[in-house]
Amino acid sequence: MSASDLAIVAALIFAWGTLSARLERSDVTAPIAFVLAGVLLTHGPLAPLGFAPSHETVKALAEFTLVLVLFSDASRVGLGELRHDMGPCVRLLALGLPLTIGLGTVLALALFSGINGWLALVIGAALAPTDAALGAAMMINPAVPARIRRLINVESGLNDGIATPFVLIALAGAATDEHVSSIGPAEAVAELALGVLIGTAVGCAGGWVTRTARGRGWGDEGFAGPAVLALAVCAYACSLALHGNGFIAAFVGGLAFGAASGRSGQRLIPFVEETGGLVSLLVWLAFGAIAVVPALRGLTWQTAVYAVLSLTVIRMAPVAVALAGSGLGRSAVAFIGWFGPRGLASVVFALLALEDLGEHDAGPAVEVIAVTILLSVVLHGATAEPLARRYGPRLVPAGGAAVPELPERRLIRRASRPAL
Repeated sequence: MSASDLAIVAALIFAWGTLSARLERSDVTAPIAFVLAGVLLTHGPLAPLGFAPSHETVKALAEFTLVLVLFSDASRVGLGELRHDMGPCVRLLALGLPLTIGLGTVLALALFSGINGWLALVIGAALAPTDAALGAAMMINPAVPARIRRLINVESGLNDGIATPFVLIALAGAATDEHVSSIGPAEAVAELALGVLIGTAVGCAGGWVTRTARGRGWGDEGFAGPAVLALAVCAYACSLALHGNGFIAAFVGGLAFGAASGRSGQRLIPFVEETGGLVSLLVWLAFGAIAVVPALRGLTWQTAVYAVLSLTVIRMAPVAVALAGSGLGRSAVAFIGWFGPRGLASVVFALLALEDLGEHDAGPAVEVIAVTILLSVVLHGATAEPLARRYGPRLVPAGGAAVPELPERRLIRRASRPAL
């Protein structure tokens, strides 16, 4: 990154940090602001400034962001706090998510004649994870029952990690088909398995050391947060060094760290989340700079139809199937189904596809992903507050039993992340 690019990025972050509250009152969220900035800097009146992030910078940024997101999301899982909602959470992740990926893949094959099965799976898997940040106004609205917000929160926190293997295997398969990589799906699966082992080892060891050191007062509080950030990077880097998959190692490492460190480790996760919040702004900026305009230039009716279906049928039908018989009621199921915004994880997967497959081969898939994310940014951002205010009080779960509220810090890591 050149000095001028760095100055532009720093100025944008400063401007957002000083004006974010005022802009958000006008429904201008961080994703909207930074995507728009990326477009204006590369294809608009600010293009003469020469902002041009290199492919190497974009790839490194996307990978680092995904590592932090996967680790922090996974480490936040508290089985004790989820005991009231374990059944619906498992249904959404174990049944709803695979159904979403499968339905998205099938419809991509049906609508787009120029793509193969691997690219269709890239589309289906990349657009399956949800990002509740785009519905942040709903996530912090007390009119919506705590249980409903918690289900959306947990699903959003874990489905990107679960979808990651599908995306990576699909990218490996597409790369093999296009002869741009020597790593095929079988090798990708082996790397995933090795990543699980390495992530478990690093996370468990790091969690035990953290709990022991904090219990005995050995660590300086000022460096405790950076230590956990370093652990996330360590899990990723160790896996790469041993020819495993770094992303899965980061996700499993987060799960292991959260289980092994207990409450002492949970107090340190906000530092990782805040760092992830900062770099996520840069990911949205890169997305606007390199993906949005090409996607809109190549917009077809098939892409538009798929984007609409992705936010409705492809998302809501699997959620309805997964939560059938859960006792939540039709209104609550429809509400959860609608609030499945596509955001940061999908952006990172699209950027990784561009880097792994090249613009020519990944272009059709990235166009679909980009248009769907843009539509989600607008629709979910615009409907979060009105729907929460109007329908939230009607979503009391069957039986009307009160479910304890989670601490405010639990109201989703990416819901608060854009408001840095």
